[in-house]
Amino acid sequence: MKVLFISLGCDKNLVDSEFMLGQLFDNGYEMTDDENDAEAIIINTCCFINDAKMESIETIIEMAEYKKTGKCKVLIVCGCLAQRYADEIKEEIPEVDAVIGTTAYDELVSILNEVLQNKTSVKLKDINYLPKQSGRRIHSTGTVYSYLKIAEGCNKNCTYCIIPSLRGSYRSVPMDDIVRQAAELADSGVKELIIVAQETTLYGIDLYGYNALPELLNRLCEIDNIKWLRILYAYPEDITEELMDTINKQDKICAYIDMPVQHASDNILRRMGRHTTQKELIEKIEMIRSKVPGIAIRTTLITGFPGETEEDHKVLLDFIKKVRFDRLGVFKYSPEENTAAFNFEKQIDDDTKQTRFDEIMLLQQGIAFEMAEDRIGSEINVIIEGELPSDNLYVARSEMDAPDIDGCVFLPLTGEYMSGDIISVRVTEARGYDLMAVPVNMCI
Repeated sequence: MKVLFISLGCDKNLVDSEFMLGQLFDNGYEMTDDENDAEAIIINTCCFINDAKMESIETIIEMAEYKKTGKCKVLIVCGCLAQRYADEIKEEIPEVDAVIGTTAYDELVSILNEVLQNKTSVKLKDINYLPKQSGRRIHSTGTVYSYLKIAEGCNKNCTYCIIPSLRGSYRSVPMDDIVRQAAELADSGVKELIIVAQETTLYGIDLYGYNALPELLNRLCEIDNIKWLRILYAYPEDITEELMDTINKQDKICAYIDMPVQHASDNILRRMGRHTTQKELIEKIEMIRSKVPGIAIRTTLITGFPGETEEDHKVLLDFIKKVRFDRLGVFKYSPEENTAAFNFEKQIDDDTKQTRFDEIMLLQQGIAFEMAEDRIGSEINVIIEGELPSDNLYVARSEMDAPDIDGCVFLPLTGEYMSGDIISVRVTEARGYDLMAVPVNMCI
């Protein structure tokens, strides 16, 4: 049977998809990227914010048409939207044969077999169950990097976030399982592991009774073929000096950390249910930069949160100017049902959200462009990702650049570099968020 698999949403969802792909391959299913040729279509959905929810719904409706016009006999919906709206999906889109929640994806093949025997299914396990990650995982990005999910769920219960009700409480994946998985990815050609979870910095608290992320990083650094490790989603209140010392000590760990702060006004941080104040954020950033000189700090913000005043917005802008994040992204607040903030008073209108979003991004653009200009003439290490033959260029990334969300480094298409090679280059030009460079041995 030919299966079309569609993975939507975040990198953590992608890891789940890759384990589901492993189950399919191990059970003899053939993969296709042609909707008209697919006999089964499986969609791993997202619904973190409204835009993601709408993308998932539109994809399901689009794929449902192939049960009428194509060869599709089976349509299965998995992931966050399935967990959140299982009954609604089955009722409103009768073409869907099975709905699989976020903690039941390890039963994909058995559910698919049930559907083939004309049984429809809604499979929602205990939200705090940790799906097995013992089977094969198919590396799907087709590049030199892969995401390594070290935990599931979240205990923070921020007032705007639906994740705890979709993904359960915080559960760490056992360290031996992670290291085995990382070694298998390395054997498949992966050179860079990107550490992800809803919150990476709490890793091990539930299993071992202490923050075991530094220990895990040290073990991952022992895998020969892994050249870079990158840490995403490190909550500021749980970033320790021990973690930063580990990053500074281990050459394989990129001098980069993704630290979502969401806001800088104490009023809004409190309404969001965050666990830091602006003063604490500034102190934490100063500690990070003192422990790892030159580290790139990426953050994520939310603008237009209920009750956010012009003064709160100005506080945030002043904070951005003061801190000067290397990388920054911002979301417009999305009111989500079954979150505390959904019922907050003083909801912000869409025009105001857009105006504040634009002001933040314009401010950060200026900071980022200045930082890029400052790197001209410096020597940096980059990892080769591929080629642009039509432009006569290699595409690479520096330690300061996570894939898909940050910039790139472009090199002249000379020499014989392969994807995954790490080389030293000298920056020659800044082009917005991206850099132009040449290998050091080409410099005069």
